[in-house]
Amino acid sequence: MARETPNEQGNGKKASGKVLQSERRDFLDMVPTDRDRVQPMRGFDPIYTDIVDYIVRCTHRIWDERDVGLIYTHYTHNCVVYGATGTIYSREEVVHDTIKRMFMLPERRGMATQVIWNGNEDDGFYTSHLVTGAGRHSQPGIYGKPTGRTFVARTIADCMIYENMIYREWLVVDSMAQVKQIGLDPQAYAENLAKPYFEKGLLAVDMGENRRMIGQYPPETECDTSIANTPLEESVLRWLHEIHNRRMFGKIRDVYAPTVQYHGPLMKELYGHGAVTHQTVGLYATIPDGFYMPQHICSCPCDEGGTKVAVRWIIEGHHLGWGVFEELGAPTGKRLQVMGMSHFHIKDDKVVDEWTCIDEMSLLMQIKLAQMADKGSVVLTDDA
Repeated sequence: MARETPNEQGNGKKASGKVLQSERRDFLDMVPTDRDRVQPMRGFDPIYTDIVDYIVRCTHRIWDERDVGLIYTHYTHNCVVYGATGTIYSREEVVHDTIKRMFMLPERRGMATQVIWNGNEDDGFYTSHLVTGAGRHSQPGIYGKPTGRTFVARTIADCMIYENMIYREWLVVDSMAQVKQIGLDPQAYAENLAKPYFEKGLLAVDMGENRRMIGQYPPETECDTSIANTPLEESVLRWLHEIHNRRMFGKIRDVYAPTVQYHGPLMKELYGHGAVTHQTVGLYATIPDGFYMPQHICSCPCDEGGTKVAVRWIIEGHHLGWGVFEELGAPTGKRLQVMGMSHFHIKDDKVVDEWTCIDEMSLLMQIKLAQMADKGSVVLTDDA
């Protein structure tokens, strides 16, 4: 699952049979015109030579080349796209949403940072695509009147693909980074996001305990590793459980390199054990009862050495404290669900880079929605 050297791909020679990686390649080398198919891909369009080529090239064709109609041949009619601020349940909705965002941010370019994947043509493929998006807010849309300001923000999109068709997708956009950089009021924007849900009666539901601990027992010592495909993935799930659910934050010193670079929400670029520890502690300072639940994990060897691992996860809990999400403000007690994705670069058994994408705007929207529900209940009580 490694790839050939850039020279082999960029000088017109035939590919050596290895799957592409994006980290050290120029875009032109990521969408080759003279490369044979290097892995079995039954049902995929002939233009795609491997699964990384597929996800990078079709994203570019749809968004940058403006061939939105390719969605009809690259998504199933009943595809489901899970976003941090809402879910799309059909291909036609994907088309509509793409056109609206394309109009609002016509200068945005989504550059592939890396693609971590697993699967095959019989079972289908799973890709985790980290994108760095840069653009300018130049047209009206969901962000309101154009401000003309530029932005850079990360997105991670996880896709399940079978015979050229994406049939399920999870999308985490760091929209808080976009909103702040283009000069909008996050509080007002979050309230506008929440209003349509409130008007439809889709209110936040507080389920109470999240089952991180059963009754008065401590958190489970062992985690569920059934989603792992390799011994390394099992190891990653175990130390994630230690750090996040057992709150053994000192474990960070054991599994992260002292020189680790942390690429976080709001385009944070931090370094070292102390920074990673502070971000993790700050997350659970905000949601002290948070339960970290990995949903999917995959990995592939990296040309830079070591292995890249992608984890899609959920944290459920309540807004009970102050922490790293400054826009949430004073504790509200409202239930929160954090949808996040992380990419880890592991070399010599140490994490040397972590990319984590969380949509803080979705958390603020959840709080606004719950507060709207509270006000609605007061109105109903007063009328009665």
